[in-house]
Amino acid sequence: MTTLEDPADLVLVARDVRFDWADLPMHWLPGEPVGTHVLNVLHLLLPAGERFFVDLFTQALPRIADPDLLEQVRGFIGQEAMHAGAHDEVLEVMRAHGVDPRPYTDQVEWIFDRLLGDGTEAFFVERLAIVAAVEHLTSVLGDWVLHADALDGAHPVMLDLLRWHGAEEVEHRCVAFDTLTHFDDSYLRRARAMVLVAPVLTWLWCRGALFLTAADPACPRRAHLVDWARLAWAGVVPNPLRLGAQVAKWFRPGYHPSQDGSTAAAVRYLATSPAANR
Repeated sequence: MTTLEDPADLVLVARDVRFDWADLPMHWLPGEPVGTHVLNVLHLLLPAGERFFVDLFTQALPRIADPDLLEQVRGFIGQEAMHAGAHDEVLEVMRAHGVDPRPYTDQVEWIFDRLLGDGTEAFFVERLAIVAAVEHLTSVLGDWVLHADALDGAHPVMLDLLRWHGAEEVEHRCVAFDTLTHFDDSYLRRARAMVLVAPVLTWLWCRGALFLTAADPACPRRAHLVDWARLAWAGVVPNPLRLGAQVAKWFRPGYHPSQDGSTAAAVRYLATSPAANR
């Protein structure tokens, strides 16, 4: 569904962003060490997945017959590669503060490289469905972070990273879905992918929060489930009920990602992002 505010002819480009992490504190959300680490999980979880997306969609390029979709996929690949690199920079900052993320990131990389990285033709479309399901979740998170006023007091460089990334997720929210349906428009396949992806990503996020709050000697305690409820009430993390409602939309037979999110809002932020305009 395209509106006058969300033009169909938007050309996706990989923005050459620059972030200055020189003065980033470990707890970049003031007064919220646990809340900081709940969001820090994104830096540990996303890069391996985004590199997997880049590799898979690069394999898809020569098989795509639609020239418009081909152009969008090229833009998607470029944006995902930039996202992975930007989050990797934050991992270096964590190491400088005495927190080694490798015990967790090694396991995430195993999931994407070894478990999902099977290069056999039989699983090619199945992996596209998994990526489309993940991209639905990241576009929902991207739309949330663009409007999360509770984060306005966060360190400005980190906030810009999160909102730049979120805006681009909203901007390219249709590409993985359209690529999947270009190869196979099976409702059963995409529904099955989300049944797998949603609980696994939820588990990985919770596990990452436990890992980071335990690994950081300056964090007063480990994260608990009650922290998510407290942080969601404060608007610092997505409300799980609203997030679940957004995930449920995926299972509507006629669903398309263009029905959610605003490309116009994403482009407006990208036009003012310090990193994108540096």
